[in-house]
Amino acid sequence: MAALKNKGKYLKPFKNWFVIILIFFAVWMIFFDANSWFIHNELNQDVEALEAEKEYYKREIEKDNRAIKKLSTEEGLEKFAREEYFMKRENEEIFIIEYEDSLKTKPNE
Repeated sequence: MAALKNKGKYLKPFKNWFVIILIFFAVWMIFFDANSWFIHNELNQDVEALEAEKEYYKREIEKDNRAIKKLSTEEGLEKFAREEYFMKRENEEIFIIEYEDSLKTKPNE
């Protein structure tokens, strides 16, 4: 008999309609609603990833702007052409020195 009294003591709040409706509403909002907590959490993670990507692209744009600024001068353009495309002036010889550790070799050699 004492076990039934203790059981009734713990179930007493669940006999109130307001508590039942509140629990149902909380479960609905957390799991089933279109704006549920799970969907909201997933969208927050997507926003954070997009903001990180935005910062990455901002840094890349700044880096590219510095490169463009460098290439806008005669000296910078000449340096780029010499280093990247091995261009030279007339009556000038270019020697390309390759070190043994920088050469690409086949793995079986």
